[in-house]
Amino acid sequence: MLDKAKTLEGYTLDSLDGRIGKVKEFYFDDHHWTIRYLVADTGSWLASRQVLISPHALTAVNKENRDIAVNLTKKQIENSPPLNTDKPVSRQYETSYYGYYGWAPYWGGPFMWGAYSNPSMMGAYPSVVRDRVRARESARDENASWDLHLRSTRAVSGYHIQAADGEIGHVEDFVIDDETWAIRYLVVNTRNWWPGKKILVSPKWFERVSWGESKVFVNLSRDTIQQSPDYTEESLLTREYEVGLHQHYQHKGYWVDEPSEKVLSR
Repeated sequence: MLDKAKTLEGYTLDSLDGRIGKVKEFYFDDHHWTIRYLVADTGSWLASRQVLISPHALTAVNKENRDIAVNLTKKQIENSPPLNTDKPVSRQYETSYYGYYGWAPYWGGPFMWGAYSNPSMMGAYPSVVRDRVRARESARDENASWDLHLRSTRAVSGYHIQAADGEIGHVEDFVIDDETWAIRYLVVNTRNWWPGKKILVSPKWFERVSWGESKVFVNLSRDTIQQSPDYTEESLLTREYEVGLHQHYQHKGYWVDEPSEKVLSR
């Protein structure tokens, strides 16, 4: 199911033994454009550190109750590797985080979730491999291991979108697939160019992203974008709508491009 990031912000996070807080924002990687962590607003509990929850631990998103089920205990979360609120998420930290929970790392294979298409299929991280990787990472200097491949949805909101023949608007929201946790679309507000209209742009259609300029470049013309299927806040993101959108831009759908679970589970 497709959900907007701003809709999911504020959802309650329910652990196996009680509420741990609410969704504050998301971290995604800038290669696969996939959500790697939900950042929890825990109130006064663990307030001195960032609390990250991997989609690997999520079991259900309940829109009616506005909550997300987390398959972890509060004690597990409390004892997980701490991350200071003023530091970025490094690959060194991620290695410790995944090693603590015994999960296979998402960067350990060629697909969106390592060797798998979604986090629910991921297996355990073999202890011998985990120990070897953790030892290698620990031997590195901490300051040399910062990895800026993770981006915040809040930080990227507001980035300008540059078409082939001019600017078209800015990033307003992200449309997330709550099965794979891939970002399927950016919601673009075009108010300074095409007042009253919003459009959807897939990360698969990006030409490049300039993080320094806070700008996303797409190889699409303004005219082609203006003729795309209408999108409004009330629009239902059905597969029928998505098929029409991809056909308009002459791109295959992600549901065609991505490997199937059957292939990956062999």
